Amino acid sequence: MEWTQPGVTQVAPGVHRMPLPLPMDGLRAVNVYVIETESGLTLIDGGWAIPESRALFDEGLASLGYAASDVRRFLVTHMHRDHYTQAVAIRREAGSQVALGWEEHHTLDLMHGELTQDPAIDRLAACGAAGLAKAYRALMPAERPSMDDYGYPDEWLKADAPIALPGRTLNAVATPGHTRGHFVFADLEAQLLFAGDHVLPTITPSIGFEPAFAQQPLGDFLTSLAKVRAMPDLMLLPAHGPVTGSSHARVDELIEHHRVRLDQCLAAVGAGSRTAWEVAAEVPWTSRGRHRDELGPFDVVLAVFETLAHLELLGARGDVIRSESDGVIEFVPAHHQPVTQ
Repeated sequence: MEWTQPGVTQVAPGVHRMPLPLPMDGLRAVNVYVIETESGLTLIDGGWAIPESRALFDEGLASLGYAASDVRRFLVTHMHRDHYTQAVAIRREAGSQVALGWEEHHTLDLMHGELTQDPAIDRLAACGAAGLAKAYRALMPAERPSMDDYGYPDEWLKADAPIALPGRTLNAVATPGHTRGHFVFADLEAQLLFAGDHVLPTITPSIGFEPAFAQQPLGDFLTSLAKVRAMPDLMLLPAHGPVTGSSHARVDELIEHHRVRLDQCLAAVGAGSRTAWEVAAEVPWTSRGRHRDELGPFDVVLAVFETLAHLELLGARGDVIRSESDGVIEFVPAHHQPVTQ
């Protein structure tokens, strides 16, 4: 069955997958995982707070004999709206507790502050993509998102730690990269990995797309992948895509993908590309190997930010030299750096 089809599926005793719809062309659903305990439900992620999602959320819980009032706790992998906002909405009416990684406070603080423009617009200009910045501005809603949807959590997850549930223990594991405060949750006894967007089975998670930008998001992501690879091989329960049998196999594929992409970016700089915008035009995108200009407008933005993340890591490794002039970040091969006496 197509993984996005509505309905609740048991993936392990007492654990159910509930795909909820997203109003997007690319990602059509997000998996919310329902964990049954003797004292109510714990959910991994909450979905996007839109009416279509809430209707299927209530129907899904009802099929298991529960209601929203039975949700005691949300363990949210990260604060992107398709994971966080519905958890916050249900908390308002049901009193559920919401837990989130501490490093997400950077973005939440920014959103709750005097933010007058999406930081992505300035970052696109820094990537040499000023024209794309204008198109991105047109894509975004004119009004700021409601802060009711992005309230602060009840609990901050600040470090790797066990989370005791009635009859079950989850290990909360910090995995920054996709966002600064991303967490995964591992049930080692049941051999399950609730992976959020850190490890996805059919697509590579976006890197570097969040308002409070990290300087080395790809370096963080690769370190987090190594951390998950050092854990036992677990059943992969992703936020997007079907459940698969081996977390190790997919982590290995993701590491190899970024190794190849780093080589491609380095070659593009060596051939004369200087900005993330220019380099993004020289590397293939999606499994079909599409050109940058064949992507949809939002996907182009993700591609440029991911390219910047690769170039910043190459700079940190000393493979390229980073400079900035008139607000635009440029990269040249390290061997072009003049020798000073």
